[in-house]
Amino acid sequence: MPSLITKNGKRRYRASVPVPGKKNERTQNKRTQKLFPDDSKRSLKDAVHWEKITRERLENQTDIICVSLFEWVEKYLDHSNTRYVKKTYDEKRKVFELLFSYKKGIAEQAVDDLTVEFANDFLSHQCNTRSGNAANKDRKNLVAAWGWGVRTIDAFPVDKPNPFAAIDRFPEQKKPRYVPPETDFWKVYNIVEGQDKVMLLSYLHLAGRRREVFRMKKDDIDFDHKTVRLWTRKRKNGTLESDQLPMTDELTRVLYSWCKKRFALDTVDREHVFVCLDEYHFCKDYYGKPFKNRQHLMKKKCKKAGVKHFGFHGIRHLTGYILYRQGKSVGFIQKVLRHKNPTTTEIYLRSLGIEDVRQGMNDAFTGLSKTGTSHS
Repeated sequence: MPSLITKNGKRRYRASVPVPGKKNERTQNKRTQKLFPDDSKRSLKDAVHWEKITRERLENQTDIICVSLFEWVEKYLDHSNTRYVKKTYDEKRKVFELLFSYKKGIAEQAVDDLTVEFANDFLSHQCNTRSGNAANKDRKNLVAAWGWGVRTIDAFPVDKPNPFAAIDRFPEQKKPRYVPPETDFWKVYNIVEGQDKVMLLSYLHLAGRRREVFRMKKDDIDFDHKTVRLWTRKRKNGTLESDQLPMTDELTRVLYSWCKKRFALDTVDREHVFVCLDEYHFCKDYYGKPFKNRQHLMKKKCKKAGVKHFGFHGIRHLTGYILYRQGKSVGFIQKVLRHKNPTTTEIYLRSLGIEDVRQGMNDAFTGLSKTGTSHS
């Protein structure tokens, strides 16, 4: 039966099952254990289920010990929960929920028994029922999880080829990248006030990702040298790293003015530059805390300004587009967007040149008659 323990000041359920035939240095039965997130009924239910299937697997295992899919997955998700942001973790967790629901009893199966045929059937099913984009995203996560298992789990079949990597990528129907026109951005900018106006200008002048600007703290800004640090997890293994960026004269002036007002408030967070200051009833629990989403702001403001909806990341696209139209080099734009690989920047900019192509085609064909001669 799972037990309640307190670890790092938090009560959690711990499941524990003895391993048959295994002894530790105290000659007691060695146990395999797993901690669950909290002391909720859901955690207790999951812990009881884990003990049940683990006990059955250990009792029925042969002399050749191989990790089960369930054990592989739970270890990988524990790893992912500490390494990645919640959105990435939820994406990975969803893949395995789909995998286990695709075939009954697959969770108890040994990883060594997983075939390329099964991997193909599962991913093809995702492609047919969801989309090629979704299937490719699932494939990416499963390939990564398998590679992690090879590197990390002792009982993992290291000589067995990755069955998910053997499956070719599926055809995708990618949505075109939407870049809001500059006029639309300024229409929205001109109807917002206070903190929102400062935030939008920060996104435009820093080309920051949504959470990077939300994470910005007072100590990240150096007004004397006109620089700011943005922190990102868009790096290998989800490591939180900082990039130091120059601030424009306009952004320096606007941010300086805002920070004087912002940090004169003693009743709210004392570190973050942008925090919830709305006093609506539904914001009561978030007042004074740093932002995490603000998903409704841009939708409402775009509607009020009478323009097509775009989000914070669309402003990042706009910054890249403005620099592209000004003739800045790929290397320069790469530095502003902070892509580690210039190829990423080239792919990013490829869809931004459509207006230049249109203008070139217009210039080439203007004045030509259908007979192939120019109009006099």
